[in-house]
Amino acid sequence: MLELSGPWGYDALVDNRMPPELSLALRAKARAANARLVLLRRPGRQESGGGVCYLAHTGPRRSWLERLRLASPEDLLDVDLTRFDEGEPAQAGWIDRRPLYLVCTNGRRDPCCAERGRQVAARLAEALGDRVWECTHIGGDRFAANIVCFPDGIYFGRVAPDGALDIARGYEDGLIDLDHYRGRSAYGFATQAAETFLRRRHGLRRVNDLKLVGSRSGRDGAVKVAFAGPSGERLQIAVRASRAPGGRRLTCHSLDESNPPEYAAIYGS
Repeated sequence: MLELSGPWGYDALVDNRMPPELSLALRAKARAANARLVLLRRPGRQESGGGVCYLAHTGPRRSWLERLRLASPEDLLDVDLTRFDEGEPAQAGWIDRRPLYLVCTNGRRDPCCAERGRQVAARLAEALGDRVWECTHIGGDRFAANIVCFPDGIYFGRVAPDGALDIARGYEDGLIDLDHYRGRSAYGFATQAAETFLRRRHGLRRVNDLKLVGSRSGRDGAVKVAFAGPSGERLQIAVRASRAPGGRRLTCHSLDESNPPEYAAIYGS
């Protein structure tokens, strides 16, 4: 996550204030480390002094956030990401143990993210200050406004400005707002759906209430997922994807309607 103020285009990782060759080199470096590159800026386009960079590992069994100070974005090219690629801090900065909140405001990608996301980011920044950043596209435009909470990589969607701080405060206390929960970035879509069904069924709100044991796809198209519960008990569920009935626009600028996948629980315990 690299700070870069100013406007972002539709493909913000190359359409920004950096020279195109630098943008491409940074994206290539991130991909080589099996990482995703996201750009950051302060809510309201405020200047922060520049040079902030975060490396995050959001695995469900171990999560951490490392903060670096760079003189310029180009300096990231000189950071050795070998340890980072192996799931360890790069030891290029220091471990930041404070929660971090990203809100997508990439309006050129989808106007909804800008219109809804900026309000949410501003409201959070009023209370949480430098722990809040606007960010480039993070997926799920139709769920705007989106918040991603680190170090766990937990997504919340369809967040309203008035409810944003309650979600963030809950996360600080290790709790998940299940009404807006979208899942963990470390899980695939089917596993995200399975975890959400189990959490709602059993009222499991703590971040670490469920630990993924494994998943497998059946011949019937269902994905069977197993978790360890709060006391180590095994909780299983199967989910199956289908196309949502009725067309819908997936982004604010979509001209055509689509039928996105939706998941149903087949059985569970």
